[in-house]
Amino acid sequence: MSNATVPRLAPIPSDQWGDDAKAALLAAFPEPVVARFAATGPDAAPVPNVLATLLHHPALAGPFLAYNQVLLQSPALAPRRRELMILRVAWRTRSQYEWVQHARLAARLGVADDEIAAIADGAAVDWPPLERALLDATDELVDGYRVADDTWARLAEHLDAAQLVELVFVVGTYVGLAMAFNSFGLQIDPELQEFSQTLPAFEE
Repeated sequence: MSNATVPRLAPIPSDQWGDDAKAALLAAFPEPVVARFAATGPDAAPVPNVLATLLHHPALAGPFLAYNQVLLQSPALAPRRRELMILRVAWRTRSQYEWVQHARLAARLGVADDEIAAIADGAAVDWPPLERALLDATDELVDGYRVADDTWARLAEHLDAAQLVELVFVVGTYVGLAMAFNSFGLQIDPELQEFSQTLPAFEE
């Protein structure tokens, strides 16, 4: 995790977006949302640093954001379970941006503060069998790039084929994003700075 206070790649301000940048966002978001991102004044919506940074490569950003929206908006896995896995990835990869963004989303989905803390420090939590298996699978994928046979068997007791496919792609996608965020020096969005101070912190 970088301790830099400035990004290696600065987010591109919306008033500098070209047509290719707007088209990339339209591949993943409805036109009114993109219009608010691109607006100025009271109608403008804050643009997450991740979006404004990915727009350095619009041809990649558009297809990637459309794919990522499948995981977030049309998932086979229950959103709470997806977020537990992403939080574990974020903690293991020391990706501050990913950790803060998904801790906020997880909290909105009913993940309790003690559960978020347990993902970080390994404290004992009485996870349901499926969620325990998902967290074990996440660690195995991060460490060895493969879900162990016994873990796969535990998962298969609860999940169908589409969900088994998706869980591997969730972990792989967010490991890849963590690499990008850490390498770009992505900074916490201003509106999340205060929230970030309430979360378990990475050791220096």
